[in-house]
Amino acid sequence: MVDQDQQWLINCLNATLDINHNVRSFAETSLHQASLQPGFGSALAKVAANRELSSGLRQISLSAVLLKQFIKKHWEEDEETFEHPVVASEEKEAIRRLLLISLDDSHRKICTAVSMAVASIAHYDWPEDWPDLLPPLLKLINDQTNMNGVHGALRCLALLSGDLDDTVVPTLVPVLFPCLQTIVSSPQIYDKILRAKALSIVHSCSSMLGVMSGVYKTETSALMSPMVQTWMEQFSIILEHPVHSDDPDDWSIRMEVLKCLNQFVQNFPSLTETQFRVVVGPLWQTFVSSLRVYEQASIEGTEDPYEGRYDSDGAEQSLESFVIQLFEFLLTLVGSAKLVKVVANNVKELAYYTISFLQITENQVHSWSLDANQYVADEDDNTYSCRVSGALLLEEVVGSCGAEAIDAIVDAAKNRFADSQQAKVAGSAAWWRIREAILFALSSLSDQLLEAEVSGHARADLGNLLEQIIAEDMGLGVHEYPFLFARVFSSIAKFSSMLSHGIVEHFLFAAIRAIGMDVPPLVKVGACRALCQLLPDANKGMLQPHIMDLFLSLANLLNQASDETMHLVLETLQAAIGAGHEASVSIEPVISPIILNMWVSRVSDPFISIDAIEVLEAIKNAPGCIQPLVSRVLPFIGPILNKPQQQSDGLVAGALDLVTMLLKNSPTDVVKAVYDACFDSAVPIVLQTDDHSELQNATECLAYLLAVAKQQVLAWGGDPGFTMRSLLDVASRLLDPDLESSGSLFVGNYILQLILHLPSQMAPHIRDLVAALIRRMQSSKIAGLRSSLLLIFARLVHISTPHVEQFIDLLISVPAEGHDNSFVYVMSEWTKQQGEIQGSYQIKVTTTALALLLSTRHVELGKITVQGHLIKSTAGIITRSKAKLAPDQWTSMSLPAKILALLTDALIEIQEQVLGGGDEDSDWEEAQAGDAEADQDLLYSVGDTSYGRPSYEYLDAMAKAVNEDEGDGDEDESLHRDDPLNEINLSNYLIDFIVKFSQTDRPLFDHLCQSLTKAQQNAVQTVLNR
Repeated sequence: MVDQDQQWLINCLNATLDINHNVRSFAETSLHQASLQPGFGSALAKVAANRELSSGLRQISLSAVLLKQFIKKHWEEDEETFEHPVVASEEKEAIRRLLLISLDDSHRKICTAVSMAVASIAHYDWPEDWPDLLPPLLKLINDQTNMNGVHGALRCLALLSGDLDDTVVPTLVPVLFPCLQTIVSSPQIYDKILRAKALSIVHSCSSMLGVMSGVYKTETSALMSPMVQTWMEQFSIILEHPVHSDDPDDWSIRMEVLKCLNQFVQNFPSLTETQFRVVVGPLWQTFVSSLRVYEQASIEGTEDPYEGRYDSDGAEQSLESFVIQLFEFLLTLVGSAKLVKVVANNVKELAYYTISFLQITENQVHSWSLDANQYVADEDDNTYSCRVSGALLLEEVVGSCGAEAIDAIVDAAKNRFADSQQAKVAGSAAWWRIREAILFALSSLSDQLLEAEVSGHARADLGNLLEQIIAEDMGLGVHEYPFLFARVFSSIAKFSSMLSHGIVEHFLFAAIRAIGMDVPPLVKVGACRALCQLLPDANKGMLQPHIMDLFLSLANLLNQASDETMHLVLETLQAAIGAGHEASVSIEPVISPIILNMWVSRVSDPFISIDAIEVLEAIKNAPGCIQPLVSRVLPFIGPILNKPQQQSDGLVAGALDLVTMLLKNSPTDVVKAVYDACFDSAVPIVLQTDDHSELQNATECLAYLLAVAKQQVLAWGGDPGFTMRSLLDVASRLLDPDLESSGSLFVGNYILQLILHLPSQMAPHIRDLVAALIRRMQSSKIAGLRSSLLLIFARLVHISTPHVEQFIDLLISVPAEGHDNSFVYVMSEWTKQQGEIQGSYQIKVTTTALALLLSTRHVELGKITVQGHLIKSTAGIITRSKAKLAPDQWTSMSLPAKILALLTDALIEIQEQVLGGGDEDSDWEEAQAGDAEADQDLLYSVGDTSYGRPSYEYLDAMAKAVNEDEGDGDEDESLHRDDPLNEINLSNYLIDFIVKFSQTDRPLFDHLCQSLTKAQQNAVQTVLNR
């Protein structure tokens, strides 16, 4: 029966589908007003549940969708999406009841919409306010006479499984998994879609159990142990039959099996290992048989006939997605310490088939032939594909199995090369694909292969194989086989050290010619990749006759390039300029204007504009080019900086970036010219702009100006006092606590240059500087900014030597909001952030400054308490809600103890650099209780001699590790190059400090050591025992 209210609602729903706009709008307004009245939700549920309605599928389905939206807006008051009024408890109960009896609706669209509504309510109510949800769902699942009910219940549980937590899973799994097993093991009753859905629920529950195993290892193992064997048997049954080309539902169920296996191997390797043998054969059958299907559909065929097909849940059913899932599981298998042995003895066979999966598909041939830009993007970005997944698998195999895997992969490549030769002789049109795949596979492993060649660990003669492949392909037509030619070019670039000089030279000049010839764009892409790698090491004398033609060809290519290919062309041009030497002077008048114009037109594109500036920097560094380039750029840049308000977005910030490039490592006359053209413009930009990019780049520009000009900057302006005031005004603006943190991001580098290079001029302002630094730190919302300001305090500590205690007194005299004084605040922040400070120079300055502070024994040090160690929670899985209720808790430590702890942490980190990071099994199941608290006496044990003392050689190795690390990755290196603190060897400094501290005040030293962790105490003892 349909009551009056239901009829009104049905009429409204019908009207929302009316072709008349006015009728439709009126109905939508009426429904919105009705949604604010009590009973609207239950009325929608009644419509969705009423199977007697003949008004059509669309309106009933629509009512279920509306109900889901209604639940989202009105069910839970604490939600961000909540709108008044809230649904009454009685109405909630009615809606829940009506929805559950609608889950077996014969219309799949209605069933899906109802399932989503149930899952939405369960997100808020289950299990606390809806404890009786599971029994009816399990009843439906077990009713073999009602397939609609099975579908609806599985659909609902699949949606619910994404919200499971550690309070629900332990009680749910023992009841649910046997029901799901019945479905999966009964293909004569349940179709593949239902069985795949059941497996998706197993996957979700297994994933949650894996998360729980980090805390509840014993409990989760006990829960899964009785079920692993039966599930593994079911997995093997599904995988044992060959893959068919016309059954996407079969691909879907196999995908779900592979996902479940992934979770089992990752989360329960010990349990899985004992049963895995039953899966090995079927898994191999699936892998091998899927290759032929993939070759026919995707490689040889024009397209995957099921590409773009999705199941009812929106999951992709294409053959490509199935193969990618297969590779993902094999990746997990190879990465498992317990199960890698399954692969280790069969690497050659695995590689042999994997290489075939890497062949270019017909779809890729079509797409990349039309758009070389897409080819470059897909190659550089490792776009999600079967080709990329297979290459990642080979990388993982080498990483896990070492030199033996390399030999096996090279042998597999030789066999595939023989296959391609046979195919070519037989007249196959696709012979080149397998050859291109061989080179692609080997190129993806180039780093590991080259390392093995240098170390001599691998026996395979890879160089000979590569020369065979390349020599055979040298005479091919470039227009017939553009993909193969492109791959040959890029492969030669990667393996040039393994190839004969004659072959490398041949392809170097072939690449130069290809850039200027009428060849397919893909070939030019390969040629550019080859030139980027080969030009820096090429014979300069032999290059010179060709270099001008190369410059002109690349300049012409720039006009045709777009996006990704432009990046590649600019990179090639940069390499050509580096190789051109004296010829660059002749080409500078041609290349520089082109690059400058490109930079202006693409300044809003960060990637292209950075590439353009790097090309200009290469020109600047070429012999004889810096003066003409600067003379060309400064008149170009000056008007932009003089009238910043009139420029397009990004141009001012970009211009400042360009000026900074001109300043780096330049001679005095160039720096003076830049100062004359830009200083009087850069300062007002800092003082007036609110654009964060402009503020950051102007700050960096002025910092580099100070770094290279030093004291001269005061004389160049004619009025040293005015120039100094301008520099202080800049500091004042950047340290304004009301300025957004992003705008001040580089102020630390700027102020560092002021105190390093203008020390006498800054001395009268130190107290004001300290106060401003404190205010800026306290208002900063960016940790990186606070760290850069802490570096200033650390450098000021060094400057105050040998009277560090006077600097401490100064900090004590400066107030800090919310703290006793600035010293208390600075040390509180410093000790929290020291472990997060990045950069060799920064770590060296801050660490040694902490040692200087501790060495003063200042009475105020002992009065300060700072954050100590993190107190580990025993509350199980920490969800977001739990984290809000119980945030991280820390112990408290005295400041001297904390400083000593940080110094020993620095020593331990240096020691880890000596050892090198070893790969440990990260499976939580394998972790032993208390591992985190275990005595990790690495510093002591690895350096042991027979007498239990670390060798001098080991401590020397620590010192060398620090020295070698100093040149790595510090992009601001030139700003700090002249600082004498760069000469400090941190390892030696810390060892000497600890020894002297223990000798000069042993009672205090022993007292502080009591607050250290066991690992820190061992590190200290190692130093004292040397």
